[in-house]
Amino acid sequence: MLLNHSKYLENAVHEIAKLPGIGQRTALRLALHVVKMKLPDVQILTNTLLALKQELTRCQCCYNLSDTEICDICAQVKRDHETVCVVQDIRDLIAIENTSQYFGLYHVLGGIISPMDGVSPEQLTLKELFLRANNENIKEIILALPGTVEGDMTNFYIYERVKNLVPEITTLARGVGVGEELEYANEDSIGRSILARTHFETVFNRQK
Repeated sequence: MLLNHSKYLENAVHEIAKLPGIGQRTALRLALHVVKMKLPDVQILTNTLLALKQELTRCQCCYNLSDTEICDICAQVKRDHETVCVVQDIRDLIAIENTSQYFGLYHVLGGIISPMDGVSPEQLTLKELFLRANNENIKEIILALPGTVEGDMTNFYIYERVKNLVPEITTLARGVGVGEELEYANEDSIGRSILARTHFETVFNRQK
């Protein structure tokens, strides 16, 4: 899109359009909105984005995004510290939390194993998960990964390495459809899938 108005405006549109899901027209609309904003509001927005990048960290326990070394979820005494829900990324954690049906802890992998996309186990926080299974008093691991080939591959990879360390390994019931990402599923479906979770070994044996 050739703006032919201002190099500053064109540069702003170019940078905003780099964000996922933002096309040139939306980027232009957002850039023009910033132009209309009062300078103090623009400075607040700028400072907020800088703080997001510079100050946000990863929880040292579950790898959730956090303002502190240990996130608020892991720090809550009232949570069930013997149950760990394994999710692909922060968006899935948020989706599950929004159901108000789960009260355990999490482990954020940062992705799923996908040879086609060049994602190997070493690039995820799998080693850290296995250390938790070995060193912490975990009674149940819930595998809440996408119902895709890659998600199932990652589920099985985890299961094989923790089955002798954790008494119970479960997976979400198929209230969340096969191939569906958690972040796009409605909260009721996710909540029912958590409450009706099944033993992973049972599901795995059905698929063989």
